[in-house]
Formats: sequence, C-alpha cells, structure tokens
Amino acid sequence: MHLTGIFIAIGTFVIIGIFHPIVIKCEYYFGTRQWWLFLAVGIATLVAALFIDDVLTSSLLSVFGASCLWSIGELFEQKKRVEKGWFPKNPRRAKEYKSR
Repeated sequence: MHLTGIFIAIGTFVIIGIFHPIVIKCEYYFGTRQWWLFLAVGIATLVAALFIDDVLTSSLLSVFGASCLWSIGELFEQKKRVEKGWFPKNPRRAKEYKSR
C-alpha cells in the first residue's frame, strides 16, 4: 500500500487546524503588525520545499508555507471580526480598533 497521500492529507488537516488558533492569538496579542513574520516564514518554507527530495516532507513543508501566507489575509480578517465584536478585544490594545 502507498500511504503517502493519506499522510499528506492528515498532515494538511492538522496544519490548517493549528493555524486557526495561531491567527486568533497572534491578532489578540500583537495585532496585525506581525504579518511580515508569516510572509518570511511562508516564503522560506516554500523555497526549502523546492530542495527536499522526500515527497512527504516537501509536501507538508509546502502546506505549512502556504498556510503561513494564507494567514496574512486571515490576520487582517481577524481584526475585522474583532471590530464587529465576534471575538474579544485585547484591553491593552483596545485603542487600535476603530469602529467604522
């Protein structure tokens, strides 16, 4: 049996599932100013995936990199969700949120 595809699917599910709370916590504690970290890590892992021969490792690294890049947009969307009151505001950073 070839289980590589199943492992990639499970890994993708886990990676995407982990990024959801990461984005929420990152926006809560740091706001959107940390977006460049997601960009740098995303690009670095995608480039690294190009040089890895193992299909499983390269695939999961690519999914991780793409999830980092996708998280940039989600970080700004999370800020909008906080402004709408769907998620709690960090009281230490409440002045950063401006109602539209």
